[in-house]
Amino acid sequence: MNNEETSKLAVFEGKQIRKILHEGEWWFSIIDVVEVLVGGDRPRKYWNDLKKKLTAEGYSEVSEKIGQLKMAAPDGKQRLTDCANTETLFRVIQSIPSPKVEPLKRWLAKVGNERIEEIENPELAMGRMQDLYEKKGYPKEWIDKRLRGIAVRQDLTDEWKERGAATNLEFAILTNEIIQGAFDLKVDEYKQVKALVRENLRDHMTDIELILTMLAEATTTKLHRDRDSQGMAPLKKDAKDGGAVAGRTRKDIEQQTGKPVISTGNFKQLAGRKLKKLKAGED
Repeated sequence: MNNEETSKLAVFEGKQIRKILHEGEWWFSIIDVVEVLVGGDRPRKYWNDLKKKLTAEGYSEVSEKIGQLKMAAPDGKQRLTDCANTETLFRVIQSIPSPKVEPLKRWLAKVGNERIEEIENPELAMGRMQDLYEKKGYPKEWIDKRLRGIAVRQDLTDEWKERGAATNLEFAILTNEIIQGAFDLKVDEYKQVKALVRENLRDHMTDIELILTMLAEATTTKLHRDRDSQGMAPLKKDAKDGGAVAGRTRKDIEQQTGKPVISTGNFKQLAGRKLKKLKAGED
């Protein structure tokens, strides 16, 4: 599974709840849900105490159904965190006294239903994503490129799954090869340049950065198929070669324009539909 694309931030009443696709369904960060329901600055302690309470009351099956999945932590690193699918999360939130429980249950049911609809009709997922970016204030031209990039990325990750890459770590290794080849930066280093922590790097790329990323990933996909690569070593070589194609293009653009392609700017300044435009090479 690829955290870069399948890990998302959901929003409930203005609060962020991390979620990730696991075995075809959404799993949610329990700590984030607890923070939404009870507030305060110690949601982790509240959750640890609640787990003990549930076990003491005979609901040990709840703990058994909780999984630890890697999600982006506040420091930007992927860390294991307690997660639950919609069914298990319903049981957890029923044990939390909060006036927000019922609205949250309805929200979770809606999210789960949308995921089923998206599996049956992938175009719905793209449409909802487009609506989300529009509400955040991104320009239409940028959204078009971002959605196209998602499709290119999905094509690539499908190849990885079929050719021997299976874990989040393997996907991250291959992604780093591509990004480093294209931009001379690893993903974490690139996020530091843009002053990002938990945010998705691609959501803060300029048009030209998105285009070069698409070129790198589309080239890598073609190399996998042309070379019929199997296993991590050949896939890693293809990723490095595919990234290098985009890297040479980036350097050519920089030579012709006299400006760096990599921008330190990001889209964190978005508010409603008001946009502080990014220009490559500008802070």
